[in-house]
Amino acid sequence: MHREQATASSQVLSIPPPPPGEDTPLLGNAHSQPLSSKSKTFANVFIAIVGAGVLGLPYCFKRTGWIMGVLMIFFVAALAYHCMMLLVHTRCKLESISELPKISSFGDLGFAVCGPIGRTVVDVMILLSQFGFCVSYLIFIADTLANLYFGSNIWGISSASLCIWGCFPFQLGLNSIKTLTHLAPLSIFADVVDLGAMGIVMAEELGMIAEKMPKVRAFAGPSMFFYGMGLAVYSFEGVGMVLPLESEAKDKSKFGGILAISMAFIALMYAGFGVLGYFAFGENVKDIITSNLGKGFVSSVIQLGLCINLFFTFPLMMHPVYEIIERRFRDGNYCIWSRWLLVLSVTLIALMVPNFADFLSLVGSSVCCGLAFVLPTLFHLLAFKGEISRKTWTFDVGIAVLGVILGISGTWYALAEIFLVMA
Repeated sequence: MHREQATASSQVLSIPPPPPGEDTPLLGNAHSQPLSSKSKTFANVFIAIVGAGVLGLPYCFKRTGWIMGVLMIFFVAALAYHCMMLLVHTRCKLESISELPKISSFGDLGFAVCGPIGRTVVDVMILLSQFGFCVSYLIFIADTLANLYFGSNIWGISSASLCIWGCFPFQLGLNSIKTLTHLAPLSIFADVVDLGAMGIVMAEELGMIAEKMPKVRAFAGPSMFFYGMGLAVYSFEGVGMVLPLESEAKDKSKFGGILAISMAFIALMYAGFGVLGYFAFGENVKDIITSNLGKGFVSSVIQLGLCINLFFTFPLMMHPVYEIIERRFRDGNYCIWSRWLLVLSVTLIALMVPNFADFLSLVGSSVCCGLAFVLPTLFHLLAFKGEISRKTWTFDVGIAVLGVILGISGTWYALAEIFLVMA
């Protein structure tokens, strides 16, 4: 699932490697040799970016119109790639200054550019994004289980709410584990299940389109543009993984090309999945596309597999939050009570959110725009000030301003959609 960011700042010599965090590639180990081949780097990029958010794209295309949706996907992919490479160039520039320590993560880069304030800003935004991702996991699990087995209510109580509370005690146990290294393979397996789900959904959709394609629209209003951009940014969020992945690449001179191919492939896959889902179900497409498949055996197995993998991915995604909180407030010491309180907070927020796709748009707009667009361009401007051309300066400032506008507008429209459903 989605491999979202946190920060890791320690340099290890004879100490064992830390558990998975923001700067930990999911295939291979940044602390060991050999370095990653081209195919392994491609796989790492794919795993770092592709997550459960893809299942909300058909619903997003329904809201934005399919042509607008496709254009947004490719625009965000190109912009995200550019900003990822800005981080790589900025690190190369700063590491050429001999007195600076090695920069291994997004947080390290923020510290190198802006000092403690830079690290704090990165930490806060990563904390919020990870928190949001885990909320979306619980929403997905609850909605899927309710749709498959329980219906909308049990004894007059929302079945989705009961499913969320049912996960709570088990998540307390899983999130009490100090080191989660042995859970990391589940993240890779989760992406395999993701691909399986996408393949089955697309096969079903092609059959439905061949029989009869419902009426669809190509474009929606400007408000839906900002809503869709938030979800598109969420779907491509993986900027914090770029620096460790580039460090692990065997041929660093070709990393940019591999990243470009990876982003183009993912964009094509996203666009195709979103278009097919919308064309198959039209205005009846649900916020989680697998909910449209009914309760057949294969469909049920895929949906249950997604739920199981998200359930076990939850503590991996919360680990960066614990790393930040315990580093800042507990001197790096393990604290079970703070972990339990954070799990409770995620659970309570998930209970209040009515729609999976709307929440993805909110997280993408409110936090991911800053991480993906604003901070990389800001760090690049500060690191290269006085050395870049007016054209480059204008381009960087333009992307930063666009990120702020998308963040504010997308947050507003996503909140409006959430409150509209709640009302």
